[in-house]
Amino acid sequence: MAVRRMTPEDLPEAARLERECFSDPWTEEMLRESLENPLYRFFVDEEADTLRGYAGMFMALDEGNTANIAVFPEYRRKGVGEALVSALLACCREEGLSVLFLEVREGNLPAVSLYRKLGFTETGYRKNYYHDPEEGARIFMRQI
Repeated sequence: MAVRRMTPEDLPEAARLERECFSDPWTEEMLRESLENPLYRFFVDEEADTLRGYAGMFMALDEGNTANIAVFPEYRRKGVGEALVSALLACCREEGLSVLFLEVREGNLPAVSLYRKLGFTETGYRKNYYHDPEEGARIFMRQI
């Protein structure tokens, strides 16, 4: 398992992952624009030149906020998500950020468990945040 910064060459596969994981996926162009934005940081997890997942965040003042964390289904529960979130946390430390926020579907219990394991605490709830299917978002934060 190797986590590294995302490059433009990763964008087609990251967009495919978006389409597979999310009901409202980012397009390749949206990913490209964010990757080129100096306030965003993206990481990929790959093994044998196969992208297994990606995570991204944007920075505002001294805070980080996750854009997306996605792992192809066949690689879930194998440490990929943990490695990606750990990369975001390390990036927060390097950038001098004080906190990282994220939202997660209220029913995504494996992700909730991972975030708690990594020291995130639940701080709020957004009703009907997600669509197709409609579901609330649990808000988590982690002090850096």
